[in-house]
Amino acid sequence: QVQLVESGGGLVQAGGSLRLSCAASGRTLSAYTMGWFRQAPGKERDVVAVISRSSGRTYYTDSVKGRFTISRDNAKNTLTLQMNNLKTEDTGVYYCAAVWAELPGSSWSLPSSYDYWGQGTQVTVSS
Repeated sequence: QVQLVESGGGLVQAGGSLRLSCAASGRTLSAYTMGWFRQAPGKERDVVAVISRSSGRTYYTDSVKGRFTISRDNAKNTLTLQMNNLKTEDTGVYYCAAVWAELPGSSWSLPSSYDYWGQGTQVTVSS
């Protein structure tokens, strides 16, 4: 079992940057496929970015490609999401998620594919 704790959220103006971190404890992060999801008020939780556990391949939702970068630091057991050129539509609660598996096909994008979740961190982008 793994415990996840997010940090780094906050208020930023459009065009600015934030760096989110997800600290893991209990198990080695490299053994998990990891993802960032976000949930805006009144909306469903949607995938932002995922990094697979063995190949390190990354996946991004179309709206963040070229602006966000997901990475992991196995030595620090930490997952990060670098967010640049933020837009107001990026506002939401960002969650870190993990699953001890490789995810086939497009299942990487489904919240139901993940077993472990952090408590979330709020990101607010003002215009």
